[in-house]
Amino acid sequence: MKNINTAYYSMAETSSSTSTSNKNMNGSPITNLAPDHLFSILLLLPIDSILAFAMTCKRFKALACSDTLWESICRRDWGPNSVDVLKSSNFQFQLQWMRLYRQISKLESVSCHKMTYPDGEFELPKPRASHSLNFVSDCLVLFGGGCEGGRHLDDTWVAYIGKDSEKILKWQKVNSGLPSGRFGHSCVVIGDFLVLFGGINDHGSRQNDTWLGKVTRRETLGITLSWTLLDVGTITPPPRGAHVACSIDNRFMLIHGGIGLSGLRLGDTWVLELSENLGFGTWREIVTSPSPAARSGHSLTCIGGSRVVLFGGRGLGYEVLNDVWLLDMSEDILKWVQIQYELPNIPGGVSLPRVGHSATLILGGRLLIYGGEDSYRHRKDDFWVLDISAIPSISMQPTTLNSKEILAKMWKKLKASGYKPNRRSFHRACADHSGRYLYVFGGMVDDLLQPAESSGLRFDGELFLVELVLQL
Repeated sequence: MKNINTAYYSMAETSSSTSTSNKNMNGSPITNLAPDHLFSILLLLPIDSILAFAMTCKRFKALACSDTLWESICRRDWGPNSVDVLKSSNFQFQLQWMRLYRQISKLESVSCHKMTYPDGEFELPKPRASHSLNFVSDCLVLFGGGCEGGRHLDDTWVAYIGKDSEKILKWQKVNSGLPSGRFGHSCVVIGDFLVLFGGINDHGSRQNDTWLGKVTRRETLGITLSWTLLDVGTITPPPRGAHVACSIDNRFMLIHGGIGLSGLRLGDTWVLELSENLGFGTWREIVTSPSPAARSGHSLTCIGGSRVVLFGGRGLGYEVLNDVWLLDMSEDILKWVQIQYELPNIPGGVSLPRVGHSATLILGGRLLIYGGEDSYRHRKDDFWVLDISAIPSISMQPTTLNSKEILAKMWKKLKASGYKPNRRSFHRACADHSGRYLYVFGGMVDDLLQPAESSGLRFDGELFLVELVLQL
């Protein structure tokens, strides 16, 4: 299919229609449709059909290859926010939407850049792991985590990024003490707000409180961030840490799993619905069968709209997992669906099982999975793309993939160039609004003195940038 798609793109952009093709199309009712009606129809079609349509005649080629149509296709498939950010960026005059779409669909590599700081003495966040890192209001926001000695942190740091990627930034410590110190918590972005839930403190106590954070930028006062304990009533998820969460439709927070009281791993799913003014929220449990097994250190990511993907983690038997589950929150009856596949059918797939990784939505509506560790606690530095849209159709039944061709499109290992950060796990990553740039901070890395021993672990305080390599 990859070769067919490439041929379609090439022929759609460069080929001329034959006179026979024009003659055959002249008698078709579709030729009598107004361009705006054809435009609307094309937006309902999959990419292969649009490219095939472009090859029928000159008139249709002009419409099907137009920049206006492909900008709309990008909005349809990637979401309007990413497109708007790309249009406002420095390279907007170079953008050709059909070419950009092809570049994203054929993404082969990423480039890593070490972040630097302005000259002078500036306080920097301590090395940490199992913290939270979010991109909100054009800022990176870092909170909490665990550090040396098994201690928790209760500090909040903010760095202004702006509309374009920055390789030089200045951290600013804006808060301390609220929320209380913790690691293994979850924190998601909903609109211009942060919603934080749960975590573990250095006494081993699990939390189940819910907090709302708001970043404010003022020219005179700089950046401030205020945390407020959210009123969620009497029904809440059981206390936990090392769980996962994501936001959906700027209205909901979904959490799954984690480590509960007495160190027991959990497999439950809960959703928080926020009021319109974000003044209060309501938790409810989603009970389905089948559902993902109990686990911790996995990932949960919304891939646009209302679809959520769960991947990996550590199970009840301390085994490291590689299963993929899908939940569509728009369905009347909510149900987890497992996408089953065989690791040997994926090039390099034996390295996929992992815990403590990051899985971030990037430009193109796919997941970029980075790092983590395997069952032997060997940390990783590889990048994988998981593309759920590569699967022809996903019903609300378990889906088993046996086609190597489909699996090769669903899972793809990317090349990495530029700066080479240490292998790591339990770091945190977030993308900017365009989805082209990913920021990664902290985690557990190998100590250079004793890399093979568990005591040879150390906390990392490095921030680096991961850029999708595109020929714009």
